[in-house]
Amino acid sequence: MINRLFDLKVLDNTLGNYLLITGIILLAVSLKRFVSKYVAGMVFRLVKRIAQGVDKRSFVDLVVSPLDNFLIILVVLVALDKLTYPAILDIYIYKTSLHHVFDTIAVFVMVISFFWLLLRMIDFIALILEQKANLTQSQTDNQLVVFFKDFFKVILVIVGILMILKFGFSFKITSLITGLSLAGAAVALATRESIENLIASFIIFFDRPFSTGDLVKVQNITGTVEKIGLRSTRLRTTQKTYVTVPNKQMVDSIMDNLTLQTQRRAFIQLELDAVTPHETVRRLVEAIEELIEKKNDRIESHTVFLADIVKNAYIVTVEYFTATIPMSDFNELRQHINISIIEIMESMKIRLSAKESAKEGI
Repeated sequence: MINRLFDLKVLDNTLGNYLLITGIILLAVSLKRFVSKYVAGMVFRLVKRIAQGVDKRSFVDLVVSPLDNFLIILVVLVALDKLTYPAILDIYIYKTSLHHVFDTIAVFVMVISFFWLLLRMIDFIALILEQKANLTQSQTDNQLVVFFKDFFKVILVIVGILMILKFGFSFKITSLITGLSLAGAAVALATRESIENLIASFIIFFDRPFSTGDLVKVQNITGTVEKIGLRSTRLRTTQKTYVTVPNKQMVDSIMDNLTLQTQRRAFIQLELDAVTPHETVRRLVEAIEELIEKKNDRIESHTVFLADIVKNAYIVTVEYFTATIPMSDFNELRQHINISIIEIMESMKIRLSAKESAKEGI
């Protein structure tokens, strides 16, 4: 009686086959976490040599979830493939059989689960490289890891789409690529700026005119580099705004890397009233010279001299350089020297030219 029940056919398959397939799927569901952790542990042991500094838990947390899904989908698809497709369901929808639709969906799900697992593996490899990059002082290595992680993820997504088209929709990839190459020329013209920015991103990483954390000035924008992406570079400006600059402009424009400067420069131009006696001008130059020399521990070099004589003024220039001290300390030093110069001029009763006031710059 039981054998007859198992041999009973429903939708072109025996009840026994249905029970067997169901049992296999339920067993796979119950054992999926154990199997995935075991497989993840085996893979971790294989890459343990290059994974120094990364604990097993970090690797398992990254790959167990996508590995669970991949194993379940694999078991379900293999098990269902052993069943005979019911003739009653052999219908067509827009000249496409329902059987082919199910096959396409199966391939689609299988490819997505497999490439999701590969993407997590890339995250794990990036985690290893990032920890190694943290051992160096330069931030370039860290940004390079982020850049290539995003780059290889894009490549994987493209390959995944091609596999779905190949195995799910039976597209001829060679013909597709040939057709895409022709269309790609037109798309390349339309997206020329994006392609130029992508190429510029490679130039930035290999030429290294700047790296993450550098203070740069480009096209009247001054800010700290926070991220270098495939298309653009993100800057945190001195006003704390977040500016996105296309990589092409970062490469083609005149870019000043302020972090790499070896000294900070201060420049003062005093335009004295032409009625100022020459002896007073001489004493002013000597007093400013003495003032700056008192700050010799912070000022590396300086010049103070009567630079020019014009119609209505005597022009005295003051220029000095410091080491690359913090900007707050540099501004404090400038302010002290500026106020001291004002005090000296007041004590000598020196007035600035009536037409123009003192000019100051950095």
